[in-house]
Amino acid sequence: MGNSRKTSFKALYNVLQNGAYSNIEINRAIKASQLDRRDAALASAIFYGVLERRLTLDRIVGEYSSVPLKKIEPRVLIILEQALYQLLFLDKIPDSAAVNEAVKIAKAMRLTKSSGFINGVLRSFLRNDKKYSIPDRQSERLEYLSVMYSCPSRIIEIFDSSYGEEMSEDILKSLFGRPPVTAAVNTLKTDAHKLANRLSEENISVDCAKLANNALSLADTGSIEQLPSFESGELYIQDEASQLAVQLLNPKPGESIIDVCSAPGGKSFKSAIMMKNEGDIRAFDLYPHKTRLISQTADRLGITIIKTAVRNAAEGGGISSADKVICDVPCSGLGVLRRKPEIRYKNTDEFSALPDLQYKILIKSSQLVKKGGVLLYSTCTLNKAENNDICKKFLSENKSFKPLPLELPDNIKRAADEPEHCLTLFPNVHNTDGFFISMFIRCE
Repeated sequence: MGNSRKTSFKALYNVLQNGAYSNIEINRAIKASQLDRRDAALASAIFYGVLERRLTLDRIVGEYSSVPLKKIEPRVLIILEQALYQLLFLDKIPDSAAVNEAVKIAKAMRLTKSSGFINGVLRSFLRNDKKYSIPDRQSERLEYLSVMYSCPSRIIEIFDSSYGEEMSEDILKSLFGRPPVTAAVNTLKTDAHKLANRLSEENISVDCAKLANNALSLADTGSIEQLPSFESGELYIQDEASQLAVQLLNPKPGESIIDVCSAPGGKSFKSAIMMKNEGDIRAFDLYPHKTRLISQTADRLGITIIKTAVRNAAEGGGISSADKVICDVPCSGLGVLRRKPEIRYKNTDEFSALPDLQYKILIKSSQLVKKGGVLLYSTCTLNKAENNDICKKFLSENKSFKPLPLELPDNIKRAADEPEHCLTLFPNVHNTDGFFISMFIRCE
């Protein structure tokens, strides 16, 4: 168990202090520590649990520490957060084990002088029956929700203003626990039934996805990259919402597609598979290492129609037009908080600059659409300022485009009041990432 905690500690430190991406970092740390499946599961549970509950955990530290929160050494604070998460949310771990292992980690990190402080804070919390103060819901609603769901008030305000207080709270409730893992079936090599059988033979729990075609919901996956079916290119991982966006775009064999902000490439891959690897797809991104990864995955999947290149989508120009253009823009990421919980601790002041960038990319991308062609705009955020408001502005200022109503499958129910050419998917309603899809057709 100590090894699990040390692994999660190292991963947390790199995410919180060095800006590493949570999903990449915990996988790297587990692999480096060579944990078995059980210990890896514990390390992952503590790692994501701390990220999901950090505001709540820090409130408790602040109440029980004699040292102001901002003056606690970062490594000491992470050790405390890990232990408190175990004490509050991991029932199978004895309280004594959580405290003792925290002290051991501190000593192993040469924080000997802080080990007594750590022990004291945790013992005080236990002596007080694990109680901590919670703001009054009626008079301090935002602060109450922030503590209960470990989400900054500013993000809650965005949810409130975009979708109303009831939906906002439902979104917050959905942010705990790991999101579903969805595999896109590469029908160039197999079909959903055959792949499901093969994954079952590889000891993976498999079910049909609910919303997207040729998609499988996976559980108990372990390291997906090490599965023979993954290595052979029979699948890649892509959330259902993102797959559904391409499904609604409906790429057809022989068409030309431009994906302006392609990395990590999922929408280009889904398009190529739906096109039966016949046609032309140009996948662009701002960074060379990302375009290389797209090319490598395309090779693994046996896709030959994707050509990658480095390009700045906000500058536009330099390429010929296409039948369909995918414009999945950089965003605040508020739809993937349960997948990347560290996003909630970003400086929300940075969000205000996003709509201008998004609109600029949308305008430049619209210039690449052939007459009669289709433009797809999408984000993985839940913020009307980045979603519906952008689309409304685009239609009002670009008369050569008309809204294209989305032909939704019967099993997809709308959960927001919005035009037929727009769709917002919610984690609490659709069990997908929070995601926004809109389509336009060029008529001039």
